[in-house]
Amino acid sequence: MKLIKAFIHHVRTADVIEALADAGFRNITLQDVRGVLKAITEGERDFSAEAGRPGISEALLSLVVEDAQVDAVASIIRTVGRVGPGISGYVYVSPVDQMLPIGGPPDPER
Repeated sequence: MKLIKAFIHHVRTADVIEALADAGFRNITLQDVRGVLKAITEGERDFSAEAGRPGISEALLSLVVEDAQVDAVASIIRTVGRVGPGISGYVYVSPVDQMLPIGGPPDPER
């Protein structure tokens, strides 16, 4: 299993989530984060006291998928999340050693 994290522009968030859901991926975590991606417009940029420089509000999408699903998920995010000709964000893939439920009956497959 793999953990996929993607940092994307807010303007693409709804479309990326919809495309992932249409492909059957629904267990997605979404967070608002501050970052230094290139702003689409000057209005998107503001000063970040934490970073000590201008930054923008970004979205962080996270989901856990089977190894065989990584390429499909990354492709959806990279295609639908794109804004213009430059770099629009990043997709990170990390191994997941275990996935343990909190409450409920034990999952016999995990």
